[in-house]
Amino acid sequence: MARNLDLTALRAFVTVVDVGGVTRAAGLLHLSQSAVSMQLKRLEESVNASLFDRTGRSLDLTAEGEQLLSYARRMLELNDTIWAKLTDAGLEGEITLGVPHDVVLPALPPVLQLFNAEFPRMKITLISSFTKALKEEFTRGNCDVILTTEEPGEGNGETLCKLPLTWVGAPGGKAWRQRPVRLAFEERCKFRAGVQAALDAAGIPWEMAVTSEMSRTIDATVVADLAIHARLAGTQMEPLASIDHCGALPDLGENHVNLYVAESLRGEPAEALLRMLRQAYSGLGSALSQPRPVVTTTLPVDFRERRSS
Repeated sequence: MARNLDLTALRAFVTVVDVGGVTRAAGLLHLSQSAVSMQLKRLEESVNASLFDRTGRSLDLTAEGEQLLSYARRMLELNDTIWAKLTDAGLEGEITLGVPHDVVLPALPPVLQLFNAEFPRMKITLISSFTKALKEEFTRGNCDVILTTEEPGEGNGETLCKLPLTWVGAPGGKAWRQRPVRLAFEERCKFRAGVQAALDAAGIPWEMAVTSEMSRTIDATVVADLAIHARLAGTQMEPLASIDHCGALPDLGENHVNLYVAESLRGEPAEALLRMLRQAYSGLGSALSQPRPVVTTTLPVDFRERRSS
């Protein structure tokens, strides 16, 4: 028949060992010395072994006491972890946030980090998917906040920024020069149909090099310079690079990053998260609208040409 160890007695045992005596342990445990001594005695009786060598003046552990101490520390640590997770000492609330995978970077990680620092007992559940799927989840009430990528006039969310859709490929790649142009897009990517239509309107033949539901597969194909892709400006991350095609590929227009908030979302943490999202994504759009500095380079005149002039 299984028997259970008394966690209260184990905590008294570990505390006595850590502080080196019953008197100090009793003060830390807010118990009387006799109560602590009784717990130690009860623990020894339950394991049928002496835990302390009481022949000397110091409080030394027996071999059995040393072995139990190791197990006791692990049992108490697990107990405290479970208690913190399942009681009010743990989380105060949860916000479910949905973000399209193509605009997660680089704006969102700093938001999550800052929010966690200000509200460490709030949990954010992040859902990354396609805009259509996120709007469906929001309608069902499964998301408290979502960001979307939508064309101008599409949807009724709060527009945080406007970003041009740009061609991306491998750094220094040549896939964009090929005809037909080879494309790599997820099956449910909202940019896919628009990119194909833009190429058709420009009279540029195209073919799908790869179709997948996995963004990693798309990125791997593009980085290998086997196809090209389209991303919102400012969101593509290395090793993908914007293609400087000098007009050889059609313009893809712009998309809006829109914010949708459930009416039921209230409270200081929610307001802080919304403020952080607005600042991060409006800042992303502002960075792209800043004019780039004009750099002029004076080329050296060939010495032979100067002599002959």
